[in-house]
Amino acid sequence: MPKPRTRYVCQECGRVSVRPLGRCPSCGAWNSMVEEVIVPETGSKTASGGTPLTSAPRRLHEISGDVEERLPLPIAEFARVLGGGIVPGSIVLIGGDPGIGKSTLTLQMALRMAALGPVLYVSGEESERQIKMRALRLLRSPAGETLPMPSDLLLVTETNLDAILRHVENVKPRLLIVDSIQTVYRPEMSSSAGSVSQVRESASRLRELAKSSGIAVFLIGHVTKEGAIAGPRVLEHIVDTVLYLEGDRFQAYRLLRSVKNRFGATSEVGVFAMGERGMEEVPNPSEAFLAERMVNAPGSAIVVTMEGTRPILVELQGLTSPTSFGNPRRTPNGVDFNRLLLVAAVLTRRVGVRLGEQDIFVNVVGGLKITEPAADLAVAAAIASSVKDRPVRADAVLIGEVGLSGELRSVSQLDIRLREAAKLGFKAAIVPRRLRRSLPWPEGIEVLEARSLRQALDLAQVQKN
Repeated sequence: MPKPRTRYVCQECGRVSVRPLGRCPSCGAWNSMVEEVIVPETGSKTASGGTPLTSAPRRLHEISGDVEERLPLPIAEFARVLGGGIVPGSIVLIGGDPGIGKSTLTLQMALRMAALGPVLYVSGEESERQIKMRALRLLRSPAGETLPMPSDLLLVTETNLDAILRHVENVKPRLLIVDSIQTVYRPEMSSSAGSVSQVRESASRLRELAKSSGIAVFLIGHVTKEGAIAGPRVLEHIVDTVLYLEGDRFQAYRLLRSVKNRFGATSEVGVFAMGERGMEEVPNPSEAFLAERMVNAPGSAIVVTMEGTRPILVELQGLTSPTSFGNPRRTPNGVDFNRLLLVAAVLTRRVGVRLGEQDIFVNVVGGLKITEPAADLAVAAAIASSVKDRPVRADAVLIGEVGLSGELRSVSQLDIRLREAAKLGFKAAIVPRRLRRSLPWPEGIEVLEARSLRQALDLAQVQKN
């Protein structure tokens, strides 16, 4: 019988080493190498030395190419992120910070989907009684009455993967939810639950279950302090779809973002608001983000950002204050720190706005995080407006990327952004000048083109006396 082998695996990145290391050579994490014992399999082999074949190659034209119908998901924002519904046989990974609402959202989905067929909810962190208490809160109507409990939603508290698979075989659900994948373990492996090998192997077994049986599987995953899903990066390659639930814990809004989707568009976003009855859909996020805006307040600018295929209008706030320290501070909330430094440098060098002795604070209202450079112009306008104490034109949106020479560069999907701004009642849009005039601008909004940042600030009435 072959002897067991020992290896060391990094808990952060999955790097494998044959000897113990204090620091991972790949990701640089300290004390992340965990010892694992590998027991060689003793299964039967063929005469050629390989494992028995369970599959056979098929010609492409012989394979059925019919589009499989999706399971309808009554939560429209959730269905939007998934690409229109739940694909049978798919495996979806949902990650997010602790307490952000992952279990609440998946339980809401389970309560709605139980009306279409059996749903098995496997919990390794909470008892069945705790889940029942949350379900009663989610089923409470606005009038205070408790709606009837679906009969096809089954709960089980289990962490042994073999036992989970036996429950699936007995129940035969259309949807399986595992909360969370870090608590599941395979008993034949010597490593503890949550280790790199346990998470990887458990996810692989569940993927085989989904593909062979047609059951849709949802996995909930913890995240590390860097915001990535705990475990090796290979875990994201195992699943079909990776979703992140984002948001500030002190804000009501939550964003369900798709970073990988084999059955739909990536970077798609669904917007929810955390309330007393769980996650409530926000069908018009632009209106929600602008609800508390103070019109004609210095330091406020409106930008249209693209989240997947959805345009969203958000308010960018900028505040400058004379510094009390030797080095002025640059504090962004919701925008990239390096983009803020770039915009501040261009304002100082190309426009003449003196920021060398000013602390700069930039905030995206509503807890949204903007990563695209199309928000550069709005960030620059908010900062300049605060310095000069002059409000940005209240009925205008600002869209554009700022270059190092002070020029404005075009952004993608500008027509979609302008139509969304016109729908919400904005009268003007300040955008980069087009080099090629092909299609006309959308109707209902005045488009003001600017070649440089200085010219755009003039059009926004920030530079004018």
